[in-house]
Amino acid sequence: MNRTITLLLGAGVLASAAALAFGWGTSAPAGVTLAPSDPNIVALGETVYASNCASCHGVNLEGQPNWRAPGPDERLPAPPHDATGHTWHHDGDTLFRLTKYGTAALIGDPSYENNMPIYDGILTDDEIIAVLSYIKSNWPQDNRDHHDALENMQ
Repeated sequence: MNRTITLLLGAGVLASAAALAFGWGTSAPAGVTLAPSDPNIVALGETVYASNCASCHGVNLEGQPNWRAPGPDERLPAPPHDATGHTWHHDGDTLFRLTKYGTAALIGDPSYENNMPIYDGILTDDEIIAVLSYIKSNWPQDNRDHHDALENMQ
């Protein structure tokens, strides 16, 4: 009987640990909605972007040169967030989780190395959403429409 209880408790602990390891920090707050048409949110996003993102992703969202090819450190350079990049190919939830928790958490590979900082504890959720709204506000209308369609599929 004691062995059965011990086994059940152990299984419960392992299941809880797995849930934390694979689920914690991988979701956006309920109802993440980007607001590229809200001038106050976009202005906040532009300020936060300038302070936290522009040094790698470019003042004009242009990204780093040769962003699709690994650099000498075997890591990919920062991609552009303008229409030439792939940011608009990802829904808001994915962009939020990538920014807040990092690529390794998003793809479920803790060994994945990249230069993108994890902004959990550095930026608030509202600041992350503002940055993403600022980025989206700079896309051409067809990219925004594509992104809106992704958002509506969630």
